[in-house]
Amino acid sequence: MTRSFLSLVLPMAIACAPSAGDAPSAHVVDSVVAWDSALAAFRSTGDSVTVLTGATSRGELVSALAEAIATHDTAQLRSLVLSRAEFAWLYYPTAREAHPPYELPPDLMWFRLSSQSEQGISKALRLLGGRPVGVIDHACEPTLERVEGRNRLRGGCIVRRTAGGDTLHESLFGLIIERDGRYKFVSYANRL
Repeated sequence: MTRSFLSLVLPMAIACAPSAGDAPSAHVVDSVVAWDSALAAFRSTGDSVTVLTGATSRGELVSALAEAIATHDTAQLRSLVLSRAEFAWLYYPTAREAHPPYELPPDLMWFRLSSQSEQGISKALRLLGGRPVGVIDHACEPTLERVEGRNRLRGGCIVRRTAGGDTLHESLFGLIIERDGRYKFVSYANRL
């Protein structure tokens, strides 16, 4: 039975196979978009920016975050984290994830970053919002500091705070970006 099946199918497969001289189909589309084209398309949906607006120190940034969480100030929270335009013009062009071996396109990278940030700040507001956060200080892991172009990034930051008479050490946010003496959160992704 297998032999008779092959004797029917094999001639049809050979007849349908393209010959070596056949030209590629005009319908084939290369789904890979050049890096500069992808960035230009991403940037075209908003205004350009040339400077990072933010706090003048990491301590000021962390204090502003604590105050915004305590008061549920969503406008303040938005102002402390990279905007889409700052991401497109100041962060993404030199971000390590934008280049080999990662090569994340800007729209995908922004989607991932903003989704994780939204989840993180929602969790922080749910768990800590409406009362003083009690920040004492913070420290970032020196081995996770890196420079990408004009950006200095700090990660592994832990906030030391008081709550109910206890001293807690918590991750309230993701990376901090410093550019030209201004500081912002890259993301509110956290491990609360």
